[in-house]
Amino acid sequence: MSDNGLAAAVAKMRAAGANEPAVEVFSHYYRQASAGASGMIAEDSISPLTDPPQLDAIEVDPASEREAIGRTVIIKLNGGLGTSMGLDRAKTLLPVREGLSFLDLIVRQVLASRKAYDAPLPLLFMNSFRTRQDTLAHLERYPELAVAGLPLDFLQNAEPKLTVDSLQPVEWPADPALEWCPPGHGDVYTALVGSGVLDALLVAGMKYASISNGDNLGAGPDAHLAGWFAGTGAPYAAEICPRTVNDRKGGHLAIRNSDKRLILRDTAQTADDEMHFFTDEHRHPYFHTNNLWIDLEQLKGTLEHRGAVLGLPLIYNLKTVDPSDGTSPKVVQLETAMGAAIEVFQGATAIAVPRTRFQPVKTTNELLLLRSDVFDLGGDGRLTQTVDDLPRIDLDGRYYKLVDDFQRRVAVAPSLREARSLVVEGDWTFDRPVAIHGQAAYPDLGRPAVAGVDDLS
Repeated sequence: MSDNGLAAAVAKMRAAGANEPAVEVFSHYYRQASAGASGMIAEDSISPLTDPPQLDAIEVDPASEREAIGRTVIIKLNGGLGTSMGLDRAKTLLPVREGLSFLDLIVRQVLASRKAYDAPLPLLFMNSFRTRQDTLAHLERYPELAVAGLPLDFLQNAEPKLTVDSLQPVEWPADPALEWCPPGHGDVYTALVGSGVLDALLVAGMKYASISNGDNLGAGPDAHLAGWFAGTGAPYAAEICPRTVNDRKGGHLAIRNSDKRLILRDTAQTADDEMHFFTDEHRHPYFHTNNLWIDLEQLKGTLEHRGAVLGLPLIYNLKTVDPSDGTSPKVVQLETAMGAAIEVFQGATAIAVPRTRFQPVKTTNELLLLRSDVFDLGGDGRLTQTVDDLPRIDLDGRYYKLVDDFQRRVAVAPSLREARSLVVEGDWTFDRPVAIHGQAAYPDLGRPAVAGVDDLS
């Protein structure tokens, strides 16, 4: 093990003001990485999860639902910038519908649920140092959002990127900020305890946390789920959905053969020669939505017992120090996934939820869907699907990958209610109402007639 590398990394973290739980967790994973741990999960070490409980089949009495939602906090992961879509500030500030951003819709969902259930329902964001300022500035327009005694956010930790060959903290004088990285969203547990927010939530009477990605507008407050989770007595629960051919890249749950515990396996934990198992939606039929529920009292007890180190599986992530420059030096980022906590807690469980709980936006393909008429926006900030099956969208990355380019070319979202798919090749502009029927394609050839498209102007 490179004792010098660990000492240098720890000194760098402390000089930057890192709290001790963050230092302890980083040191734990540094030791694993230097010992050669890769975090890989072999296919023959697991069995597929094939028969989880279904939320639609579970009954919870209304009194239990109200009691549980009254002790629930909503936590949104908000550290991402959406750089793959050309954004340079919090992704959740991106307008989704009618000039309203992810943040606006999340706040509306929470405020409407507070009124419906007469519950405090605190809303907290886990920000990164890159998203905090803009996010908090935007939230100032909602003075009623704060709950007494609780902040609106807590800060995700940062750790040094490490050189591949020596595991020394990398130096990049051209932009020292690029010397740092987040430890993955598994850091939410460390950040909660290190910031003091976990204790503040318990003092405020909160017992359950519903945690999800900020760009998933489907994961709004849900009293039925809260009541179910409270009734299980479980320390932790994962929301999962049936996989389709479009979900082959997402992490999935499985049963570890050695101890029969549920575990999460991600792409970075799968060997190249076993990816055909990972992507087989029939072999592993459920994917992890990254929506989870956790009992805060049991989380605190587990963290105290383990000295703030939950012991999530390591994700050894190879990158370049400058993500925008593939020729810059290769580095290692030591990460964990928050969903991997399912294997830490004895009695952790999973539940299959409707697809409506999963509405992420990772590309402009999904953004087009949310802006189209296959979703209706309600006054409560929720997007309701208006069709049984969402059409497949495939926009030419040369012209639509970046949000600014997309917005210049899609001034008016096409009607997609009658569409099965829309494939756009080439540089096309949607500047007036059109309706897509069945399977439609805009080929990269002049401007021939396009099957399945009606001009509504």
